[in-house]
Amino acid sequence: MSPTSSTTPAKPRKTTATRPSSRAGASDPGLPDDERAALDEAITRLDEGARVWVALTLDQRARLLGRVRDAVGVAAQEWADAATMSKGLEPGHPLSGEEWLGGPYAVIGLLDALRETLEALANGRSPLDGVTIDEAPGGRLRAHTFPLNGTEKLLLSGFTGEVWFEPGVTADQARREAGLAQLTPTESGGVGLVLGAGNVTSIPVADVLYELFAHNRVALLKVNPTQDAMVPVFERALAPLIEPGFVRIVRGGAATGAYLTSHPRIAHVHITGSAVTFDAIVWGASTGSATGGEDAATEREPKLTVPITAELGGVSPIIVVPGRWSAADLKYQAQHVATMRLVNSGHNCIAGQVVIVSSDWPQRAEFLRELHTAYAAAPERPVWYPRSDERLEAAATAYPNAVWAADRTRAIVEVRGDEDGDPVETVEYFAPILGVVEVGGTGQEFLDAAVAHANDKLTGTLGANVLIDPTTEEALGAGFERAIADLRYGDIAINTWTAFNFLIARLTWGGFPGATLADVSSGIGVVHNALLLDRVERSVARGPFRPFPRSVGDTLRRRGRAKATILPTPPWFLSSRTGAEVSAGLTRYLVDGKVPGLVKTLTRAMQA
Repeated sequence: MSPTSSTTPAKPRKTTATRPSSRAGASDPGLPDDERAALDEAITRLDEGARVWVALTLDQRARLLGRVRDAVGVAAQEWADAATMSKGLEPGHPLSGEEWLGGPYAVIGLLDALRETLEALANGRSPLDGVTIDEAPGGRLRAHTFPLNGTEKLLLSGFTGEVWFEPGVTADQARREAGLAQLTPTESGGVGLVLGAGNVTSIPVADVLYELFAHNRVALLKVNPTQDAMVPVFERALAPLIEPGFVRIVRGGAATGAYLTSHPRIAHVHITGSAVTFDAIVWGASTGSATGGEDAATEREPKLTVPITAELGGVSPIIVVPGRWSAADLKYQAQHVATMRLVNSGHNCIAGQVVIVSSDWPQRAEFLRELHTAYAAAPERPVWYPRSDERLEAAATAYPNAVWAADRTRAIVEVRGDEDGDPVETVEYFAPILGVVEVGGTGQEFLDAAVAHANDKLTGTLGANVLIDPTTEEALGAGFERAIADLRYGDIAINTWTAFNFLIARLTWGGFPGATLADVSSGIGVVHNALLLDRVERSVARGPFRPFPRSVGDTLRRRGRAKATILPTPPWFLSSRTGAEVSAGLTRYLVDGKVPGLVKTLTRAMQA
C-alpha cells in the first residue's frame, strides 16, 4: 500500500494540544526482568506463528475467520456487559447499546466481510467483482461498497457507503489490486505491534485483524490500561487466532509500550491514540512534532526504526447546510448533533466537535435552541476517560460564557470562528465540549465557505459530517458533490454520523492521505477496509435526512432520489427509547440468524 501518497496534501496539523492519553510515550522502560522475559516469549511464539500463517491457504484462512466469528458470538453478551461496566454503567443500561454496536456487532461484520473477500480471492475473483464502480468528482473513481447483500439492506435501510480512490486510479487497477497482502499470501509481514485504543472495544480487535489480513503480519496486541477488564473477553473471542500463535495479548503501561516499540523483532507498529503519544513513540520523550512543529521534527532522525501506521482523531466538523426545515426536522437533527458529540461521553476520535452554521439562515436561532435542548436532555453518564476533568476545566477557563448542562459535565460554546487558534477548533477535547461557529451565506456560497473553514481551521482530517435536506441537495446538484470532494477528510458522512463509516466493514477508516511522520495530522494509513482495497482516499456514507415515516414522503416526491428508511430513529441516537434493546437484538441476529428474534428487534425499533 501507499498510505501516505496523495495528489492533495493533508492539511497541516495545528501545534496545540490534542486528546489526552492514558499512555506515556517511549522512554527508559525500566521493566523487571521477568516482565521482559514474558514479552520476549510472546514475540517468540508469534515468530513461530508467522511461519504457520504463511503456510495457510486462503480457504483455510477463511474457515479460521468462521471459527473466530463463532467465538465472538459466544462472548458477545459478556463483551457488551464488560464494556458497559468499564465505563461506569450497569449491564443492560439504556446506553449499553453503544457497547453492542461498538463491540461485537462491528467485529462480526468485519469478520463476515473479510471472509467473503478471502473466498472471492480463493476462487480467482477480485473482491470488487460485482461491485458498482463509477465516477466521482476530480478524476476519481468510487466503489459502492455498502450495502452488498439483503441483510445489510434490511438492517440499515436507507444508508449507503462508497470508497473513493485516489485520483488517477482506474477501475482495472482497483479490481486487480484489491486483496493487498492476500494476493501474496506466502510472503510474511513479520510480527506487528498493535497499541490498542482505550475508548471503543472493537478497535483493538479490528486493528489486529487488519494486521493479519491486509499485511500478513501476526500481531502482538498491547491493550490500553483502560481496557484491562476486556482482556479475558478478547482472549476468548480471539482464541482461534491465539492458539496457533497468530495473536498474543499483553497488558501494561508506558514502560511496556516503550519496551515493545523498540524491540528488535517488531517489524511494524500500529497505534490508535493521540498525536502526542505518536510523536513520543516516533521522536522520543515529549519533544516530538506535536510540541515542536514539523520543522523541529524534520531536523532529527526518528527514534522509531520500523514503519508505523496510526489513527489519531481530530476535531470533526458538523456542517449544517441551511434550508427550509420543518419543526420536526429541527428537533431530529438537533438530536442527531447531540448524539455525535455525547455518545461514549464524547470519548470518541470521531465525535463531532464543531457545528458550522450559517449566520444568514433564517432558522439558525431556532435550530440552536433545539440543539441546546437536546444536548441538555441527553441522559447523564460518567465522564470516564482519564484526564477528562482537566479538559472540562480547560474549556471552562477558555470559555467563561459556555452553557453547561448535566451537572457541569458537558458544555456548548459559541465562538467567532474568524481567528486562528481557537481551542474548540484546534484541540481535540475528547470530552463533552461542543463548539458552534458561524460563517456567512446560503446555498453553495455557504457550503463552499464551510468546507474551506473545516479544511483550513480545524485540526485533523479524520471525519466530517454534513447535514442537508433533500430539496437543498437537489438544488445544489453537482456543486454539492464537488464540495464533498473538496473536503480533505478520510471519512465523510452525509445525513448520518461518521461513526456509521466506522461500523461498516467495507468502508475504510483513517485520516486523509498525505500525513507524514513529521506532521501526522489524523494518522497514516487506513484500517477496516474489508475488501482490502489499495490506494483509497476516503469513504463517504449517506443516510436519510428524515426518519421513517417522514422519509417516505421525500422518496415519493423525488421519485426515489431521496433515501428512505424503515428506522424511525436509528438505535445509536441518544434519543432512541429502545436503542440498547435494538442494538443487542441486531447483534444477536448476526450471531444466530434467527428470524423470530429479528422480527422482535425490528418491532422494538419501530417504537424508538
